[in-house]
Amino acid sequence: MAKFQVVEKFVSINGEGQSAGALAVFIRLRGCNLACSYCDTRWACTDDAEAVEMTENEIIDYVKSTGVTNVTLTGGEPLLAKSIDVLLQAFAQCSDLALEIETNGSISIAKYASMEHAPSFTLDYKLAGSGMEQYMDVSNFALLQPKDTVKFVCSSVDELDRVCEIVDQYRISEKCRVLISPVFGSIEPADMVDYLILHQRNDIRLQLQLHKFIWDPNKRGV
Repeated sequence: MAKFQVVEKFVSINGEGQSAGALAVFIRLRGCNLACSYCDTRWACTDDAEAVEMTENEIIDYVKSTGVTNVTLTGGEPLLAKSIDVLLQAFAQCSDLALEIETNGSISIAKYASMEHAPSFTLDYKLAGSGMEQYMDVSNFALLQPKDTVKFVCSSVDELDRVCEIVDQYRISEKCRVLISPVFGSIEPADMVDYLILHQRNDIRLQLQLHKFIWDPNKRGV
């Protein structure tokens, strides 16, 4: 059996993505290869972050014990985990569970998107304000399916021009859902709505991080 470093596991609602508002079991794995300026889970990204070691069977047993069927695998960057394919194959055998992977856009999803009973992906594209745009793997855009999501977290209204450039260049909205959200506290959502209206972007949706409005924005385990 493989072993995974789980820094957090809990049941809450999905705060964003196509399943926003729906109950989900969150499994947060340790480690990340990026250092975004606005990262709100930096504590989970270091190699020495406190974690509980769990096998793939233990993770799935925990998930099933909750009675919740949506599962969000997140991080950090979960696709960096050693033997992540073992965990994904284990989930693929559970027809009663729907697995979503939140990935930071720098890791190829090719190996996992082609799996039988492949998970859905919420794929970030890191804009300039993150400091990490140069690490984005745009080859992932060719692999997207309708069940997937591409998410842009915007630090300023100016970055919305870049969002539209990327969406149009790779025809992302023809393949899957496209979401924009603000860096919490850095940009007014109303200004983002005004931009969408002005530019008639029917193919892009604004989404706020629900969990940051329901609970304290810094609260963990929600």
